[in-house]
Amino acid sequence: MTAEMRLPLKSLHAIIVAFVFISGCQTLPSYVKQPLAENGELYLYLQPLPQEADRLSFALAGISATNKDGSDFPLMLELKDLRGSDAQRQRFLAVGRLPAGDYTGISFKVNKATLKTEDGEASLAIPESAVRTDVSFTVNKKKALLITLTLNYKNSLRDEVKFSPLFSTKIPGKPVPGLVGYVSNYADNSLTVVDKQSMLVTGIIATGRGPKGMAFDQLRRKAYVAISEEDAIEVVDIPTGEVLNRISLNTGDNPQELALSPDGRTLVSTNAGTNSVSIIDPVSFFETGRVNVGDGPSSILIDPTGKRAYVFNTLANTISVIDLSKRAIVSTIVTEPWPVRGQFNRSGDALYVIQRLSSYLTVLNPASLVVTKRKYIGTGANAVKVDSNTDQIYVGKQYEPWLAVYDPFSFLPGDSIKAGSDNAYLTIDGEGNNLCVVDAGRKSLLFINLVSRKVVGEIDVGEAPYWVSLMGER
Repeated sequence: MTAEMRLPLKSLHAIIVAFVFISGCQTLPSYVKQPLAENGELYLYLQPLPQEADRLSFALAGISATNKDGSDFPLMLELKDLRGSDAQRQRFLAVGRLPAGDYTGISFKVNKATLKTEDGEASLAIPESAVRTDVSFTVNKKKALLITLTLNYKNSLRDEVKFSPLFSTKIPGKPVPGLVGYVSNYADNSLTVVDKQSMLVTGIIATGRGPKGMAFDQLRRKAYVAISEEDAIEVVDIPTGEVLNRISLNTGDNPQELALSPDGRTLVSTNAGTNSVSIIDPVSFFETGRVNVGDGPSSILIDPTGKRAYVFNTLANTISVIDLSKRAIVSTIVTEPWPVRGQFNRSGDALYVIQRLSSYLTVLNPASLVVTKRKYIGTGANAVKVDSNTDQIYVGKQYEPWLAVYDPFSFLPGDSIKAGSDNAYLTIDGEGNNLCVVDAGRKSLLFINLVSRKVVGEIDVGEAPYWVSLMGER
């Protein structure tokens, strides 16, 4: 290669950064649903099938909702093929936008059905036309409605030769506030409401376009949701699941993630579109300050004292340290390539930073703002969580099914936990002692028990899940 053919180092670095930026965004599709406007949305979830149904398999050709005028509206199938052995947990079955109004039933068209016997799989006779389940429900404008379905297995399977699906239906009530968790679904403009104890979906909240990061006010029972495609933050009342208010940001801000101070009096938003941070009063719902930071601010973390915010500028390879009372940057820390997230240890005297293009986890001293340790973890780190009870560090990588566990003192790797296919975000349910993993690849939320290191629950969520927040998380 001649000297003329060689790229300058800065140009080569820029190309690599651009490539990684594009690759890193693949789990978030460019297509985000349009607002609901005058329509509402119906979600159907199938409750776990009984144990005796593990011999049954059936395929759905379609599901439709019937309004009071007799018109049918098809839903989009999320799960077409059902095997009893795979449906021992709740499954996301179908979703569809519907005109607002009253509805009288849901119809199911079966494509085929089989039953395992001693001689193999036997085909079952199925109805020629769709089978209707009578249920009255109302679809409201700009709202999402969840209906859960329970298959009446014995009455659906007749003499083990015929299959005609019969369902009972339920519109879940409001969950106990202390058991609530939300998963933000970027491409679906929704929050999946989960009961962290039963590990079931109990509701769907329609949001603005592109919900991403969230912050829970545990005391006041409010959730703040970054609405990235509408330059806003929505405020949700956790007991009712209703959107209480909307905080408008500047045009083009493209908010990514949020952090709430420990006293709940300061909310901070990273604005990737304008390379800035908004400081917001969550009582008045107004922005009270704005600080310009480095290129590509993505994640943000407030220290345990509530005095400083740490902004991870992914494209600039820096961390901006902001004094929240002065509304000013007090230091800029140069990092290794592509800083993604950070977590404090329980005493607040160590900040662990992961960088996707670096093979090292970096440990910063928050007092001196200098690097005290570097630990080899390999490239591709995407998510990190420190257990405030044990100080153990959990690291997840994009497109990898394993979570690595590190001891905070020796930094020797401990267990490797089999998790999802694309670990987008991690948090811990303090009451259930479960590590909660947003698996963007499987479009699910995993619950991993921190004692057994095993998956104890999985919940289907929406398209391009981004974040999970829980009441009682640690």
